[in-house]
Amino acid sequence: MTTYKKEPQISPMQKLKSVLVSIEQSGRIEMDVLQQLTQEEKEIVNTLFNENLVSEALVFLEEMDTDAEWHLFMERAMVSKNQKFPFWRPILKYAAIFVGVMVTGYLVFRQNDMVNQNPISERSIKLKMGNDNVKVIQEENSQQIVSASGKVLGVQKGNRISYKVNSEISELVYNELEIPFGKIFEVELSDGTLVHLNSGTKIKYPVKFLNTGKREVFIEGEAYFKVAKDKNHPFVVHSDQVDVEVLGTEFNFSSYKEDTEIKTVLVEGSVSMTNSLRPEDQLVLVPGTKGAWNRVSHDTHEEKVDVDLYTGWIKGELVFRDISFLDMAKKLERSYNVVIENNNEPLSGKILNARFHVDIESIDDVMKSIGELHSFQYTIKNRKITID
Repeated sequence: MTTYKKEPQISPMQKLKSVLVSIEQSGRIEMDVLQQLTQEEKEIVNTLFNENLVSEALVFLEEMDTDAEWHLFMERAMVSKNQKFPFWRPILKYAAIFVGVMVTGYLVFRQNDMVNQNPISERSIKLKMGNDNVKVIQEENSQQIVSASGKVLGVQKGNRISYKVNSEISELVYNELEIPFGKIFEVELSDGTLVHLNSGTKIKYPVKFLNTGKREVFIEGEAYFKVAKDKNHPFVVHSDQVDVEVLGTEFNFSSYKEDTEIKTVLVEGSVSMTNSLRPEDQLVLVPGTKGAWNRVSHDTHEEKVDVDLYTGWIKGELVFRDISFLDMAKKLERSYNVVIENNNEPLSGKILNARFHVDIESIDDVMKSIGELHSFQYTIKNRKITID
C-alpha cells in the first residue's frame, strides 16, 4: 500500500509575506506569484507596490505572532473596508486598511488589552504620543510609529526610532520618549538629527519640524546630539533654565535633576549656552570645552575637558575621573538600574578614578573593584545595594 506524505499547509499570512519579500527583492510584481493570493490580498499588494509601502508592510507583518491574529485582522479589515478614513486619500483605500487600520485598530486594540492586563513597568521604554496614548517600546522589536489619526510618523528598528517628514502634518505635534534606568536608546528626528539617550532621560520633540522657525526640543537627563545642519533653522535644546543653540554640530548635554550642574560638552562645531536667570552670562563653546550652569549659585563657567570622559556612555563605558563616591553612585544607579544605600560615611567623600563597561561588568563586579581599593562590606538584594 502506497502512502503519501501530506504537504504542510502554508498559512495566508505566510503566503502574503513571501509575495511581499519577492516584490521587495525583485522590485516588480510577478503575476504568477499573485495567483496564490485571494482577490482582496491581490488588491492590497498592488496598492502597496504602487505607493512604495512594501517594506513598511513587511515590518508590520512581523508584529503578527500567530495565524489567529492574522484572521482577526482580516475580519476587521473587511468590516472597515467600506468605512471612511479622513486621514487617507481615497486612492490608498487598501493601503489604509493594511497600514492604517491594521496599526490603529488591531494593534492598538491588542496592545491596550496587554496594557490593561499588565501595567507598564517602570523598567520599560515609553513613547508618549498623547494624553492617554502611551506605547511600550521593546528594543528587540521592529514596528511602525503611528499617530492616533493613522498617520505613519516613523519606524522603530531595534533600539532606534526614526521619524520621517510627513507632508500631511502642518502643525507642531509632540512625542515624548522616556528611557528608564539601566537602558540607552536612540531617536532620529525628522530633520535627520540623531540623539543618543542615556539612562533615566526624558526628551520631548516634534514629530516633524516646521519650516517656520527654530527646531526646539526639551530634555531632562543626558543625551548626545548629532545635529543635522540647517543654517536657516537653529536647533535649540531647552532644559530647566538653560538653552543650548546650534546650527549643526555634535555635543553632549546633561541635565539630571539630582545633579547640581547642567553641563554641555562640545565635540564638534560651535554652540551657545545661555540661562534665563542671567542671560548676560552667555557662553560660546569651542570643541573640547565644557560649559556648566550651577542650579544653586546660578553661576556659569567653562573649561577644557577630555570629551571621551563625557561621551563614553554611548558605547556602554562609564569613565570616572576625580569624582567622589557619592557622585559616582548616582551614575551607577542610573546605568545599572539599582539603588545604592551607603552607610559607610567616610566612603562618600572618597575621590575615585575608574572605568567600567556596563555590557561586560556587572554591578557586583563594580562593587568588588571599588571594595578592593576602599575596604567595605556590601550586600545586593532585589536590585538594592547596601554598603556597611
